[in-house]
Amino acid sequence: MRVLLVNMPWASIDVPSLALGILTNSVRRSCPDAEVEVVHANLDYVDWVVDRTEFTLHDYQYYSLFTYFAGCGDWVFSSALYDDPRWRLDEFTSRVRDQMSERELARNVELHRSAPQFIAELATRIVERAPDLVGFTSTFQQNTAALAAAKHVKRLDPTIRTVFGGANCDGEQGAALHRNFPFVDLVVRGEGEAAFPRLLAALAGGDPARPPVPPGAAVGLAGVEGLCWTAPDGRRIANPMSTKPLPPAEIVTPDYAGYFERLAASRARNWVEPKLVVEGARGCWWGEKHHCTFCGLNGSFMEFRSKSPSRFYDEIVSLAERHQVLDMFVVDNILDMGYVTSLLPRLAESDYDLRLQYEIKSNMKGAQVQALADAGLVSVQPGIENLNSRVLKIMDKGVTGCLNVRMLRDAETSGVTVAWNYLYGFPGETDEDYQTILDQFPALHHLAPAGGSSRIAIERFSPYFNRPELGFGDLRPAGQYRLNYDLPESELMDLAYIFDVPEQGIGAELATRLEEAVTEWQHEYARSQLTHHDLGEEIVLVSRRKHFAWRVLRLTAAPEVAAFRQLDQPHTVDSLARRLHRPEPEVASLLRRWRELGIVFTDGGQFVHVAPRAMNQDLLRIDHLHPERVGARPETDHTANGPAEQAALSAV
Repeated sequence: MRVLLVNMPWASIDVPSLALGILTNSVRRSCPDAEVEVVHANLDYVDWVVDRTEFTLHDYQYYSLFTYFAGCGDWVFSSALYDDPRWRLDEFTSRVRDQMSERELARNVELHRSAPQFIAELATRIVERAPDLVGFTSTFQQNTAALAAAKHVKRLDPTIRTVFGGANCDGEQGAALHRNFPFVDLVVRGEGEAAFPRLLAALAGGDPARPPVPPGAAVGLAGVEGLCWTAPDGRRIANPMSTKPLPPAEIVTPDYAGYFERLAASRARNWVEPKLVVEGARGCWWGEKHHCTFCGLNGSFMEFRSKSPSRFYDEIVSLAERHQVLDMFVVDNILDMGYVTSLLPRLAESDYDLRLQYEIKSNMKGAQVQALADAGLVSVQPGIENLNSRVLKIMDKGVTGCLNVRMLRDAETSGVTVAWNYLYGFPGETDEDYQTILDQFPALHHLAPAGGSSRIAIERFSPYFNRPELGFGDLRPAGQYRLNYDLPESELMDLAYIFDVPEQGIGAELATRLEEAVTEWQHEYARSQLTHHDLGEEIVLVSRRKHFAWRVLRLTAAPEVAAFRQLDQPHTVDSLARRLHRPEPEVASLLRRWRELGIVFTDGGQFVHVAPRAMNQDLLRIDHLHPERVGARPETDHTANGPAEQAALSAV
């Protein structure tokens, strides 16, 4: 049996497909007589479109990353799906005209018009390879491109079987794809390395060496869990999905043979530095206990499973050696905390200068964040989402605003980049939840800013989708689906992953203020600084932030030094006063002053300091920033509220 696995636009071009890498190895292990090959159609498209128009990496990322919630990438290929270069052009233009520039709109229309030609040429090349089966992985904005290619392949050769899998095929989505698009012969729902080899064996009559059974036959297909298939009498059947997640020992290592060679021959080779995709775990250990209300990940299985540290280490090292690539993207939804003391030290001690990206939980402490950095993690996605504890509780995140700020601070200390977005629009949130935080943004300008702010989208599989009593009862498929598919609303409800709902939470005016504040934070980040250096008897803070005039502050009074050290972790006024053995009013006064100076962040009655530890070069800047203060010592206890204290502060 000859199998082609196709990775369509708009899959990222700087990484190979993990899904197809896993399936490639699965087929080779389970069906050794089968031939399997990956078609990197996303790179094919880059070369095709660059030859015909001005097209850049930013253009590709616009569809691959930046317009997911607008559905622009899927709309581009809807013209090929419905054989109409002007498919719903007027409706699309009307919907997005106020949301994009004239250039962006023109580019959307141009690519939409030319997409049928690319799909036709791709389908011809696929059929020329004489496959028995063509598999399409569909995640994010690959759906219409994959459907269009499958339609044209079946048109050219009806004997070729087409099969779909991936995140866009999970649960009801996969059944809806199979019901509504007759050129899709089969849909694999759930974990593919378990189901796909069984599917191939069933198609080959149970023996991989035998020729495949003819289309329409149902030999063994009823026994493949999660499979959608067509019976000989034309009935579309969706087998029950598996109720048992794949054990971690059976999660297959990917095979990326062919990707790097194809990238080297592509125009895209000058656009990106390739990265490897690795997988240590599936599911979410936090979600098993508290499913974040807005999160639609892990639709099939929330149960957390992770590979043994030694196996995952061997996979990372072997992939790095084989492909001579040190940049790696770890796709785990959350870090296995056991890896902090098992896997990470081995990576830190290895001879490989790895650069990894990982998703973590934002309540990790400074020493743990440093362990990440030592192991080669250069970027983390901690799921911060908001800095207000009330809103975070509504999300069921299990963290506080102060813990999230602590993560930003400790990541800055360790040199780890933090990727996060500020989310709003939750039932039960109030304006006050945002106003109290916005007032403190200027004190955080030296820490990694949010990548943007956005109202939450309701995702399939999330508690907000499954439990209307949480506040979102009136769900409709997001508007993009009505532009991209010619299907009734009832079918779109099963096909869609994102849903439109009446807005909840803060209004448009405050949302605009939040967006403006995030934009200012992004602008000020590179030029802002706040660090501290603990010299034992004193702590020196150095600041360079737009909204704060002071440059150097020395804490020399023992209670202040002790208080600052305690605020490495969040504390309330009363808990801090107990630890310091000082009166609460005195401690409260100190914290008010430190908030005015932008030294602490407060939320939900807690306080945490926001000054990362200084590098040596930060201390050397003191002379440049404020030479008259070098060597000076305030003579008073800063916790006292007297004239001498004011004089010391005014000299800063």
